Amino acid sequence: MRAALWFIALFGIAVAVALFAGNNQAVVTVFWPPHRVDISFNLMMLLLAGLFLLLYLALRAASAVFALPVEARRWRAQQKERAMYGALMDALAHLVAGRYIRASKSAQNALAQEKSLGVATDTSGHPTGHSASLASQLRSLAHLLVAESAQALQNKSLRDQHLQLALHNSAPRHAQEVREGVQFRAARWALEDHDANAALEWLAQLPQGAARRTLALRMKLRATRYGRQTQQALETARLLAKHRAFSPAAAQSIVRGLAMELLGDAHDPAQLQQAWQALDDSERAMPELCVQAAARLMALNGEAALARAWLVPAWERMVEPRSELGENLRIKLINVLESGLGTLDADWLARIEAAQLARPRDVNLQYLAGMACLSRQLWGRARQHLAQAAPALQDRELHRNAWRALAVLAEQRGDQAAATEACKRAAQL
Repeated sequence: MRAALWFIALFGIAVAVALFAGNNQAVVTVFWPPHRVDISFNLMMLLLAGLFLLLYLALRAASAVFALPVEARRWRAQQKERAMYGALMDALAHLVAGRYIRASKSAQNALAQEKSLGVATDTSGHPTGHSASLASQLRSLAHLLVAESAQALQNKSLRDQHLQLALHNSAPRHAQEVREGVQFRAARWALEDHDANAALEWLAQLPQGAARRTLALRMKLRATRYGRQTQQALETARLLAKHRAFSPAAAQSIVRGLAMELLGDAHDPAQLQQAWQALDDSERAMPELCVQAAARLMALNGEAALARAWLVPAWERMVEPRSELGENLRIKLINVLESGLGTLDADWLARIEAAQLARPRDVNLQYLAGMACLSRQLWGRARQHLAQAAPALQDRELHRNAWRALAVLAEQRGDQAAATEACKRAAQL
């Protein structure tokens, strides 16, 4: 359709020219003393059109001739740019393939090609003009590739040199994302060198938004764990769990492990209470943490009443009908309660007896009930519980303690044969 319209327009122009020029009798007289030249108006128009076309072609030819040096420089610059980007891609490919020496050489070749392009820079050395951002990013990435290769080759001096150059060329006004990437890599290299303080310093230099990314939090978690900064590691693990960086089971396991480490690092009851208060409510309800905190408090000669208060959530989980508490944790809980039986109050005694009555086949609860009665000087009930529990106990320590307690009860009532037999059983364990 467009071609048909062009043909119609061309035919219209031809008809208009024919009508105008066909019957045009005008004459143009040119006086050039002492000559006089008479030409038709149509010929004059053709000559002017030809002269204009000739002048136009001459100007275009002159422009093309004078533009040849510029085009030559542009062509050379394009070839250098292609070589530069090719070297950068080669460096990345060699780095991924594990050819670190070749990657370093290719990246340095890209830097040399970029330098030969002659990008204008300001007084501080940063590129200026339209290609400023692109040049900054390219230089930073090339220096980063060299530094990465040097890190793999354990060439620390070369790595640090190109790391500083990458930071210098990634000014915030041009390549903020590249600068953050360089800082992330520097923090990772510090972690690979097991330098937790250096890694934390690099992470602290990140902007607020970048510091809360999952990658930054993961690296901070590793750094704080390397540096034995358990409190910061726990807070970081909570943020990672909130961001769903781990599965729920893995997040709970990591948080629980760090919290147990935090409780284990306490060296006096006051420090332990401070660490306990620093935990979240959900963490203080974890049976493992309850038992760990109470056991640590008893080991530090803390208040037994406070330890029993911390054990309440774990105790409630243990006495549930379908409790999933592990056997080792049950025994550890019983050992903690047993270590504080000297100050056992009536409420806890009633709680222990109620749990034993609700689960009469649980020999561990029966043992605990017997030891609790023994501490309260309820000799008959203590002997009844311990005599039933002693033969069935699986834990060696509880088994031995049960026979020792039975020996004490036998000596108290004057039954030397039973006391001797109980001592013999305890000695065999």
